Amino acid sequence: MKKLFYTTFFFLLLACSAEEQSEETIDLLPGLFNLLYPENGSACLDGSIINDTQSKITFQWNASQNANEYEVEIINLNDNYSQKMLSKDRSLEVVLKHGEPYAWTVTAFVDDASITSKEWKFYLAGNGIVNYAPFPPELISPRPSARVNLNSNGQVVLNWTSSDVDGDLETYELYMDQNDGSTLIQTFTEVENTIEIGIVADPGITYLWKVLAIDSDGNSSSSGVYYFVTQ
Repeated sequence: MKKLFYTTFFFLLLACSAEEQSEETIDLLPGLFNLLYPENGSACLDGSIINDTQSKITFQWNASQNANEYEVEIINLNDNYSQKMLSKDRSLEVVLKHGEPYAWTVTAFVDDASITSKEWKFYLAGNGIVNYAPFPPELISPRPSARVNLNSNGQVVLNWTSSDVDGDLETYELYMDQNDGSTLIQTFTEVENTIEIGIVADPGITYLWKVLAIDSDGNSSSSGVYYFVTQ
């Protein structure tokens, strides 16, 4: 009987130890959190202009439970230049070129565990800017360098999205060819933020494509040229 008691006690100790370890592991995971400022899809007017080309702006976000460090990534959407900076707090002051569109995310860390926020986009206002170009279109599908199947109509389905802080997005221009993505194949004058369209293509071909978003003032932005392969 003593042997049975000791065996049972040993397994109870193991179970309690495993439960405590599981609870401890859960406690070490970072919690969900939200971005606060600059607001998504906005023209940030509160930056402090420090010279002709740069402004200072303070990024802010909610606390992530258990997080001991944050990494802020900021991407200039015109040239895709990315910079990452660490912060122990829930805010970070950064100097950026004004008059440019940006995307930003924050990653919260707890030791080796991490969680990343949703991506937000904004325009950093500059001197004398009264109208902003649309945000550069994001090519959703095909993804860059993807291999894609044609549908039953021999078409490749193209999908992209864009937006404009002024709300005056007027036209999309779709370019696609086998050389450099400079051939205009269709113009869309009835625009939505997200467009999906089938374009006739041949199998086994590498295509290059891009989309321009143009507003009512003639300001434009480009997705950049990317390629995909049909099969």
